[in-house]
Amino acid sequence: MGGLYPIRIQSMANVSTMDTDAAVEQAIRMIEAGAEYIRFTAQGEREARNLGQIRQRLHDKGYQTPLVADIHFNPKAADVAAEYVEKVRINPGNYINKAKTLQQTDYTDEAYAAETQKIRERFIPFLEHCRKHQTAIRVGVNHGSLSDRIMSRYGDTPEGMVESCMEFLRLCKQTAFENVVISMKASNTVMMVQTVRLLVDIMENEGMHYPLHLGVTEAGDDEDGRIKSALGIGALLIDGIGDTIRVSLSEQPEAELPVARRLVDYIAGRVSCHGDTPLHHQYPQKSVPPVRHCNRLVRSAGNIGENHPPVVISDRRSGNLTIDPLNKPDFLYIGSESPHSFGEDGRRSPLFLIDIDHWHHCLNTYPYFYCKDFEKLKTTIADLKFLELTYPECNDAMLELLCDDPAIVVVLKSNPVDCVYETRSFVRRLKDTGCEAPIIIRCDYREADLESLQIKAAVDTGALLIDGIGEGLFLTNANSDPCLTDRYAFSILQAARRRISKTEYISCPGCGRTLYNLRTTIARIKKATSHLTGLKIAIMGCIVNGPGEMADADYGYVGAGKGRISLYKGKICVLKNIPEEEAVEQLLNLINQ
Repeated sequence: MGGLYPIRIQSMANVSTMDTDAAVEQAIRMIEAGAEYIRFTAQGEREARNLGQIRQRLHDKGYQTPLVADIHFNPKAADVAAEYVEKVRINPGNYINKAKTLQQTDYTDEAYAAETQKIRERFIPFLEHCRKHQTAIRVGVNHGSLSDRIMSRYGDTPEGMVESCMEFLRLCKQTAFENVVISMKASNTVMMVQTVRLLVDIMENEGMHYPLHLGVTEAGDDEDGRIKSALGIGALLIDGIGDTIRVSLSEQPEAELPVARRLVDYIAGRVSCHGDTPLHHQYPQKSVPPVRHCNRLVRSAGNIGENHPPVVISDRRSGNLTIDPLNKPDFLYIGSESPHSFGEDGRRSPLFLIDIDHWHHCLNTYPYFYCKDFEKLKTTIADLKFLELTYPECNDAMLELLCDDPAIVVVLKSNPVDCVYETRSFVRRLKDTGCEAPIIIRCDYREADLESLQIKAAVDTGALLIDGIGEGLFLTNANSDPCLTDRYAFSILQAARRRISKTEYISCPGCGRTLYNLRTTIARIKKATSHLTGLKIAIMGCIVNGPGEMADADYGYVGAGKGRISLYKGKICVLKNIPEEEAVEQLLNLINQ
């Protein structure tokens, strides 16, 4: 892993680590689906020791895939696991502290230093133990499980996550322990991307070059989980950051691996498309964006730009004017066609975009221009004018017009694999000339497979949206119903935290610590709450990341033990250890109250 090796893909088992037969069978399914590393939870020394049995059984069957032990709260289990598996993951947030209480918020300098010394005294012997057994480690920081000590100084911020990691990395460097990989995970894609970028900057400054494991934790399931994962992970891979990935879906672990492979292969394909020159060197820009990208000043043109949420444009030149009321686009581009009535069904009339050669002043219609229409663009009077451009078409005369005419909205059309780099370069040109024109990001696809479309569209636009670039999305796919591309556009905007249009579910993938049927529960909760637009509901298998990740959620459903659930409102546990069969109804009652 790392260096010039390929980006590795991995997953985590969700069966009990003490069920050796089930663990071996699931590991084989994961390996055959493409897993290059497999992680198992090890709650205690007993589970850690049984990893040796699982590893031996796999070796006996001819499988040499490395195993990783996932440790929380129990450094003794980490010591045991290091003797049996190739890598041990420890969580800085709970390596020493038994649990995050979210109660102690004020640490004196002496108390803060004392806990830091406790880490040193416990962690350095662990490193020597791993060195003896040639075991690698992962320092895996989760936004949801920062220690009270770190929270007291930094809060649940990127700076807090990075400092939590660096305390451990500095000890690794001090003791010359090199077999280290790092992960910085959050369910919030913006937090995750900003944190990893900040970590890379700080490691560079301190002469560290450890490989990075990427993942959006608690991403969910189905298309939302795929889009959220592709958007967060892709935003980093596209800038050359990341050495191994895990796509965390609330599904069977073997379902994660084809998604991860498609994501990695799509990123890798950019190199083959452009020869030996890395893509991020082909446009005039910094290769890695700043940790926090400050939104450029964007003027308002109608309901686009400034403080308005990003819009969605849908290509309806086919004449298909069917609209999904849950994913209703803001504008329909109909080219040379005439607008049709939507009927008297109580819905707001759509706004139509019509090619300038066929447009005339009419209610709810706006002209659509191309570069060839430059003279018409200058002389046409309209409240809103949409100009489709490619990056090479943005010459000085065009820039001058964009600066002068406040009605123009740019639809920047790129080949998807160039979208991030061309758009960044275009934005740089606009900033250099003081141009505040809004930008709609347009990408066209020809994907027969919908999962591929979800992944590619999220990768191609995600880094831009996270950085505050783009005042709208215009996605097309020649092989699917436009209602689907509309839905994916809204999902991408929500995953990037740019426009909230539906209920958001923060659900973990489950592991050996999960003691209830996660998928069935997620389906029941979704069915009962999907109409609650803007609400965030966390559905967590256990307490490891529960309270922390739920700091970003309105309500939480957390496994508390076999057949027992605890319910949270924000960070506060309001109902403890209720029977699983009553828990969904109790959650709905809590929300209704």
